[in-house]
Amino acid sequence: MKLIAESGSTRTEWALVEDQQLIQHAFTEGLNPYFQSRREISRSVRLGLPEVFFKKKLEQVYYYGAGCNSLEKRNVLGASLVAQFKTPIQVESDLLAAARGLFKTDAGIACILGTGSNSCFYNGRFIVKNVRSGGYILGDEGSGAAIGARFLSDVLKGLSPAAVTTAFFDKFRTTPNDIMESVYNRPFPNRYLASVAYFLSDYIDQDYVYELVTINFQDFFSRNIRQYDYRSFPTRFVGSLAYCYANLLREVAEDFGVKVDLIEETSMRGLIDYHSLSIEEP
Repeated sequence: MKLIAESGSTRTEWALVEDQQLIQHAFTEGLNPYFQSRREISRSVRLGLPEVFFKKKLEQVYYYGAGCNSLEKRNVLGASLVAQFKTPIQVESDLLAAARGLFKTDAGIACILGTGSNSCFYNGRFIVKNVRSGGYILGDEGSGAAIGARFLSDVLKGLSPAAVTTAFFDKFRTTPNDIMESVYNRPFPNRYLASVAYFLSDYIDQDYVYELVTINFQDFFSRNIRQYDYRSFPTRFVGSLAYCYANLLREVAEDFGVKVDLIEETSMRGLIDYHSLSIEEP
């Protein structure tokens, strides 16, 4: 039996799999070694997962996660998970999860649009090119965090429409001072920013919101996708933000001449299929 986990900064999806069949499925909070210590990650996993996940005899754990781009950060996750599952752990980036889940052994451009954003060219085995994300402060164009940040800036400066602004304050029961506190002083500001982006999806028929999201998607294509050979290979997306705004995302892609033939909410189904193949792991 295998355990496959795919984690963004907001949510982690776990799947116990045997012979390509999903045996047990669960969701816990997101894990990210840039924001959490080894102890905090271990505690989150132990308290968040049902006990059945720790009682199964596992042959391998495959973990894919946000923030796992360096050996140092992968080691933090690996040590945390070994302590919980007492079994071999393979830790990879969430970007490789996207590539394997979307393309399996085919080549193409794999993109993540969720709390954060990222992209790569995948040759069917490895990521061979990556336009660096930059994170929610220096990059993450088109992500929930980027869209949320732009909207909150407009709210604070009085530039957003009154109706949307009022609805935001009513739903979040917040104040301008609370916004500043959440972004600059509280844990996981990127999660907070992304939550605002999903709120805006209810108002996509308003010109202001449509334009705000469109501009963010245009930034993603112009600053990231144009650096790949997008005319020769398909481009696919995974992530809750991409899935939420799929129609608009396809519109912007078409304007850029990019062929988007698949948009998935998560990578899990594709990862289950990928790990059922007889592939020698890199």
